[in-house]
Amino acid sequence: MSASAQQGTVFKPLGEDDPRHVAGYRLAARLGAGGMGKVYLSYTLGGRPVAIKVIRPDFGQDAEFRRRFAQEVQAAQRVQGLYTAPVIDADPDAKQPWLATAYVPGPSLADAVTQHGKLPVETVLLLVAGIAEALQVIHGAGIVHRDLKPANVLLAADGPRVIDFGIARAADATSLTSSGVTIGTPSFMAPEQAAGSQVTPATDIFALGQVAAYASTGSPAFGEGTSHGVLYRIVHEEPDLTGVPERLRELVTRCLAKEPQDRPSVAELLTICQEAAAETVLRRPEEWLPSAVAAEIGTRKAAPAPAAAAPEAAVPPASPPPA
Repeated sequence: MSASAQQGTVFKPLGEDDPRHVAGYRLAARLGAGGMGKVYLSYTLGGRPVAIKVIRPDFGQDAEFRRRFAQEVQAAQRVQGLYTAPVIDADPDAKQPWLATAYVPGPSLADAVTQHGKLPVETVLLLVAGIAEALQVIHGAGIVHRDLKPANVLLAADGPRVIDFGIARAADATSLTSSGVTIGTPSFMAPEQAAGSQVTPATDIFALGQVAAYASTGSPAFGEGTSHGVLYRIVHEEPDLTGVPERLRELVTRCLAKEPQDRPSVAELLTICQEAAAETVLRRPEEWLPSAVAAEIGTRKAAPAPAAAAPEAAVPPASPPPA
């Protein structure tokens, strides 16, 4: 795929139903959409690119969602980790609530695996170590991610970035989800999450095990199919780890323990990664990603600028009154 074609898929033009401005941010392109809303590219006044997530109108109309969203945004703004995309601005009280995070010029793990296949063991070890450090900071701020999945891990030149931490909790137990709909992505949920039980930091560890399995094999550990089928296997069956490389087997197996108390802590995870790296210091070289994946970072750095504001229509001089 050419760079121009790839850029066209990364930066989608604004549609008729897309806003042109969000608060003081002029939008340049649409980056994507998900269950919670749409994401746009914009810039700060100083010229730094940012990602603006605009929440869906139906969520914005729910008072409990707004209350929780405000709490989660406030907590997320305390997270300042090397492997997270920091929340830099937000307005939970806007007609459509929104938040702005630092823009990360790299593909998501989901896109990288879909387009280029499974990742090498060394890359997965650095990926897991980076996500583990991100979780350490996120959990330290009192947040459980709840929706850690390949689409929420971006691959930058100097390591992964975890995004959307804690935002799923804002929708949990609102009037929109009280009918039994579970917040999260089925293929990357933990058993307790699928069963509607208490969610803890160990829930994110289970999801990290699934992310590692997906990155190293190209497939979800509990297969694909209908949501209820996947969730049943997560709760009652063992994962399919036949394609997981031997050096990653202990890491993935321990993360995917059914009982939360049997999963490793973040500190233990980092030790496991270190041991799997043959007891050498885990270093993050500039070339930590396969070349085909790294090449996509350049196309995302060439982000489009917002369209210039349309000039005001000139008002023709008034005609002199007839004599």
